[in-house]
Amino acid sequence: MDKSTHLRNVLAQKKPAVGFALTLASPPIIRAALAPRRFSWVMVDGEHGLITDEHYYNICTHVASCGASPIIRIPVDAEWMIKRALDAGAHGDDARRIVGYSKYPPNGSRGYGPSFCPHAFDVPDAVYPAQADENLLVVVQIESPQAVRNVQVIAEVPGVDIIFIGPYDLSKQMGVAFGGEEHEAALQSILDATKKAGKTAAIYCANGSAAKKRLDQGFDMVTIGTELGAITAEFERQVDTALGAGAGQRTRVY
Repeated sequence: MDKSTHLRNVLAQKKPAVGFALTLASPPIIRAALAPRRFSWVMVDGEHGLITDEHYYNICTHVASCGASPIIRIPVDAEWMIKRALDAGAHGDDARRIVGYSKYPPNGSRGYGPSFCPHAFDVPDAVYPAQADENLLVVVQIESPQAVRNVQVIAEVPGVDIIFIGPYDLSKQMGVAFGGEEHEAALQSILDATKKAGKTAAIYCANGSAAKKRLDQGFDMVTIGTELGAITAEFERQVDTALGAGAGQRTRVY
């Protein structure tokens, strides 16, 4: 099972973990994006994208088979939703108060029903339950002032593996400018608390330049945007080239 938990292996080697947010349930796009084997994880966006739990199984299968870890971002931290995500083959999930939901008894309340998930870890059915608690990654997202105030406590919760920042929602909920002094101070405080707790620090970035900035800052795990954003940006670039136009001031944050 260890050889198939791609993200965990990359983090253990202290390498930068680069991923992207998936918003469309499209196997061809998944395989095309992951073909170069440059990504270690994919955030399957069940909150903002056009993805529901009906798509989880196929997405997890394709992502894992391409050498990356599918991390499902569930829309709400409901117990049944977490269990369905994990049973579909996710290598981790994203919510608050979900550590217990993600673990089998006696460590938690996850029901025993691993009929479809072993395929995403390339292990026999009998092996998956014995290793699931140890190898699954629990991701908690920080995107509110209250979460920032409590981030040290959150990061120190046993079973939480990764603290993931949603910087755009955080700036809006704080009522401050994105990238401004107050916003950057909040991001740094989250990073510091996460490192102090010995956990992985992750953040959503809209492009490679932002991702490099955050990796240089000390974050372990970043996105470089969404697959839809990449497709749109490349089409715009090619049209500009064809028309002899200069690059516009287009900026996608998601």
